[in-house]
Amino acid sequence: MPMTDLLAACDIPKAMAAFPAAEPFNHKKFFELCGLKGKSQDDMKKVFHMLDKDQSGFIEKDELALILKGFTPEGRDLSDKETTALLAAGDKDGDGKIGVDEFVKLVSEC
Repeated sequence: MPMTDLLAACDIPKAMAAFPAAEPFNHKKFFELCGLKGKSQDDMKKVFHMLDKDQSGFIEKDELALILKGFTPEGRDLSDKETTALLAAGDKDGDGKIGVDEFVKLVSEC
């Protein structure tokens, strides 16, 4: 399923344009700009499963680094610093990965 089945096609490029280069990434602003924050928990879970490329039930650090590419193929990779900060914001149980409930909470708290 393409991300545009859940999010407005015009919102994704707008969100990407706000973070064109490494280091200014702000997940709260990104989730708001792309329209994910205002979606239902079910839609957030669908997005989670699209971002969970290996279908492990978790978004691990390597998948997290590619999160913007999950929204559009033109997205950039997050830097190590950005990835670590995003993981720290979402990993509430300290297991080094983000589960679906943690992802929903991460997006909802923005």
